[in-house]
Amino acid sequence: MGKVRVKTIGDDELELKEKKERKQKKEVKIAEKKEKVESTPEEKTVQEANAVEKEVKKEVKSYKKKAAKKTKANPHSKSYVDAKTKIDMSKSYTISDGIELLRKLKKAKFDETVELHLTMSEQGISGKLTLPYGTGKKTRVVIADDNILLEVEKGKIDFDILVANPSMMPKLAKVAKILGPRGLMPNPKNGTITNDPEALVKKYEGGQINFKTEATAPIIHFTVGKISFEDKKLTANINTILKAVKKEQIRKITLSSTMSPGIKIAI
Repeated sequence: MGKVRVKTIGDDELELKEKKERKQKKEVKIAEKKEKVESTPEEKTVQEANAVEKEVKKEVKSYKKKAAKKTKANPHSKSYVDAKTKIDMSKSYTISDGIELLRKLKKAKFDETVELHLTMSEQGISGKLTLPYGTGKKTRVVIADDNILLEVEKGKIDFDILVANPSMMPKLAKVAKILGPRGLMPNPKNGTITNDPEALVKKYEGGQINFKTEATAPIIHFTVGKISFEDKKLTANINTILKAVKKEQIRKITLSSTMSPGIKIAI
């Protein structure tokens, strides 16, 4: 006598459900294979770059979270507090008056960096520009290659900007955890991935800078020169920035130096 298969109530429904799930999984796999076959080399590069960028964002978020825990609130120095009393916090200064006041607040013995901070109406604003008089600091730009990767893996980072050919992106993914939190990871959005990295290096060395709002707030930070710059040079750099950024989206402008409080500038 042969074996008798006993079916319980609900077996048919369960079988149908399992068949449906198997069919869906098979369709997903076929779609994935089809996508890989149809993707051009350029599309694959962009996909890889986007995947790396997502990983970098996770690392940056984790890095900032850890840094916030470690950071302790440090009280401002006596000179900082004294400088703040010389600023009328209820007033918005003109660019020329702001620069003049900034010079009066100078306390440090070194050549302080002058900074411009823009609070925008929204996040996601980005672009590039070239300051007519530069920032006063030589920008170290390098092209990603195997030697640079080895240096980065050892913790040696002797550059301010890293540009890369699309073909280097899979290799750069290995050091994304190191470069990402420092804002040095090449990506399509900031224009540091290009088929002609040599030409891009020349542009950066000539004074071109990228700008974008912070990841967590609609604020853009710019270096506009050194306190030793002539007024006309600082003014020209500031005006170049304000022309490059949409004025109608600016909500607040603050001028400061390395050691000074912020000075509110009239829009």
